[in-house]
Amino acid sequence: MKRKTTINTAGHGSSNKKSPSKRMNLYANLAQKHRTKKDKDARERAEYLATLPKHPVKRFFYRLHPKRLAKYWFSKRGGLMALKILGVGTLLVLLLIGGMFAYFRKDLDKIRPGELAKRVQTTVTKYYDRNDNLLWEDKGTGNYQLVVEADQISDYLKKATVAIEDRDFYKHHGISISGIMRAMLSTASRRQVQGGSTLTQQLVKQVFFADEAGDRSISGVPRKIKEIILAIEVERMYSKDQILSLYLNESPYGGRRNGAESASQTYFGKHAKDLTLAEAALIASIPQNPTYYNPYNTAGHKALIARQHTTLDYMAEQGVISKDEAEKAKKVDILSTIKPQTEQLENIKAPHFLLMVRNQLSKELGESVVGRGGLTIKTTLDWRIQEKLETEMKSFFATGRPDSVRISNGAATVEDVQTGQIVALVGSRDFNHAGYGQDNAATSYIQPGSTIKSLVFAQLFEKHDNKQGYGSGTVLSDDNIDSLYGAKLRNWDGKFMGAINIRKALSFSRNIPAVKAAYIIGNGSAKPVVEGIRKMGNHNYCRQEENAGGYGLGASIGACGTKQTELVNAYGTLARMGVQKNSSSVIEVKNSQGETLKKWKDDGKQVLDSQSAYIVNDILSDRTTGLHGWMGVNGVRTSAKTGTSDKGSQPKDLWIVNYSPALVMGIWLGNSDTSVIGTSSSNFGMPVVRNVMSFAHTQVYAKEGKWKSGQWYERPNGIQNVNGELYPSWWDKKQGQSTEKITFDKVSKKKATSCTPDGAKEEIEVTKVIDPLTKKESLSVPSGYDANAEDDVHKCDDAKPQIGAVSVTGSGKNYTINVDVSAGTWGLAAIEISVDGKSVKSAEISSGGKQSATVEIETAGTHTVSVTVRDSAYYTATSSSSFKSKDS
Repeated sequence: MKRKTTINTAGHGSSNKKSPSKRMNLYANLAQKHRTKKDKDARERAEYLATLPKHPVKRFFYRLHPKRLAKYWFSKRGGLMALKILGVGTLLVLLLIGGMFAYFRKDLDKIRPGELAKRVQTTVTKYYDRNDNLLWEDKGTGNYQLVVEADQISDYLKKATVAIEDRDFYKHHGISISGIMRAMLSTASRRQVQGGSTLTQQLVKQVFFADEAGDRSISGVPRKIKEIILAIEVERMYSKDQILSLYLNESPYGGRRNGAESASQTYFGKHAKDLTLAEAALIASIPQNPTYYNPYNTAGHKALIARQHTTLDYMAEQGVISKDEAEKAKKVDILSTIKPQTEQLENIKAPHFLLMVRNQLSKELGESVVGRGGLTIKTTLDWRIQEKLETEMKSFFATGRPDSVRISNGAATVEDVQTGQIVALVGSRDFNHAGYGQDNAATSYIQPGSTIKSLVFAQLFEKHDNKQGYGSGTVLSDDNIDSLYGAKLRNWDGKFMGAINIRKALSFSRNIPAVKAAYIIGNGSAKPVVEGIRKMGNHNYCRQEENAGGYGLGASIGACGTKQTELVNAYGTLARMGVQKNSSSVIEVKNSQGETLKKWKDDGKQVLDSQSAYIVNDILSDRTTGLHGWMGVNGVRTSAKTGTSDKGSQPKDLWIVNYSPALVMGIWLGNSDTSVIGTSSSNFGMPVVRNVMSFAHTQVYAKEGKWKSGQWYERPNGIQNVNGELYPSWWDKKQGQSTEKITFDKVSKKKATSCTPDGAKEEIEVTKVIDPLTKKESLSVPSGYDANAEDDVHKCDDAKPQIGAVSVTGSGKNYTINVDVSAGTWGLAAIEISVDGKSVKSAEISSGGKQSATVEIETAGTHTVSVTVRDSAYYTATSSSSFKSKDS
């Protein structure tokens, strides 16, 4: 018999003794409830979907109804979805931030104090000329240590820096949300108060991104992210005092002055720990824009003082000083205590040029890159030409002639035509001259006067749609156009020359034809002409006037400001036959590791037709050759243009531009305070120009094969020569013109009259043109002739030359002819004696008296002797006689 066994599934010691069926019923009930809830949810979901529109687009917009959206997101189902999205998003952000921190953290070793101190030690930047002659070893401010401990920096400077750069420095942890918002509001209101970057971010930027300052290829967003991450890490690794000390030791304070100690020594001749409140506030104000706020940059003085006052006000507002202390510091004439820059420029050659180069590189490569030093800079300067220019400029002022006509200053620039590279530059009469010697007038805005006219007429010679062509012989009458100009417009001599061609208008620097040319080019507007001048290389011509409200047609006669370096470069475009190459001062820059940071490239662009450039060059050569060649250079064929700008009715600036296919030189003479001068003679500076250009061509360029004696421009194909005047290929003499023949007097070059002797008359074909503006008819005649005036040299009652009795002596074959001649009103000029129609004497004579000639007669018989005498006015007298010869 089998025993029946009962199994207790509840486990040992359990008092809950349920049967399997009961336990199964419990699970079944739970499952049934779950299925019931699931069915209920599905049913409710189906009922909800049944209420929606059938069309997918309508259904989409139906769900976007604000009430339905709100109901969904505040439901249990919507809340669960929001939690899922938030969780996934948070996880992704954490992964991204963690990855970026891990990636960028590898650079943090570079910011450790010991490493940073090594990076900002004094390093020497060396400047060379184009031939590797050392010009300057820029040692910054000396050989003292630039990195100092925190206790060696004035508390005033620390507080001033925090006040002006980062007021929440001691509150944030590397980045400041309020600072970013303040920067955005500042930008929106166009007020410059504080930037969005904290001091920590600025420190990171100086250390990590200084070499990227001039590289636009590096994206700003990744760099900003890196900057923020590193700033947070730096705040975690270092104390606030350490960060502030590092910042003050690394920041640029203008020029080569990196670090507070360097700035203090340079500007005030004291250690950073000894700075006064006024001095500390000034230095703290510089890093925002170290190039502009550099105390040695006179153009930024007003802005620098304004920022210093803002710094003091912020310090008072933040309670680190009292208002009385701030006001007292403002009253200090702080700029007068700045040490002269010349003490920082020991043994420098070509100071104006090199400081210009350093300033340009600071903008291009970044203030920190140049400030750290260690660079090798090969400039475009040729020391041989530079030394000659400096010598000639100093000698010129040493003569006392400039002082006698109230000229106290001058500047000059010499550019290599083929490259656009500056080979010599002086910004004043002497860099060490008291008061203004250190100011660079070669890069200052000065009105160029008539030198701008060449660039205007060059554009007129271009091919213009629906307009007639223009050439050197085209007439643009020099007459009154006040109604057209909108003001009184006169020439330098207060006179009008009437119907003159462009050659004469440009050579004699007439204002009215130049204004007419600009009017034609721009259809009454000066803007196209100014834009054309800028394209030729004078990039900032009229820029100040444009920013101040505009300019008018006066821009075509030099009424706007220009930089000498750019004016010279624009003339270089003419010398390059219309090819524009930007003016350059640097050939190559390398850092201390030998890496090339900048290198000159020979880039050019044709901005002017070569025919237009050639015609201008030809016109401007009239003043360097022949009877009117007072602007010529010994042994060198050049073109030249002068200019004078006025203040009221008195001259204040004198200009000369002289150029060849090899070199172009511009010189300015005047006063740094823009006061008037005592002469309007624009050739006043020619001794300097003549000596420098002659030396540069014959002693430098000739020896290097860059120039040959007699070198000139190759005439472009298509140039038309009509009666000695040049026209471009697109000029059509029939367009608005006709020709006729006029009889002129050879002596007066005016129209012949009934009193003009036949010998003085010459018939010339002239062009009849209509002025494009005034519509007046005028004649285009060869240079020197005047079709609007009659011969005023000859008078009907002038006494003619006389011939006395003619005698012949001799026998056989040899005979001598003797004749007495006498002058009339005019002196005698020539005599002609002939026998039987064959000349036996033709000679120039200058006075009356006996004239003789010998002749050999081959045949016996009667022979005819004719004598003609002419005076300088082309009056003539003729006499004939006969004689008999006998056989020998």
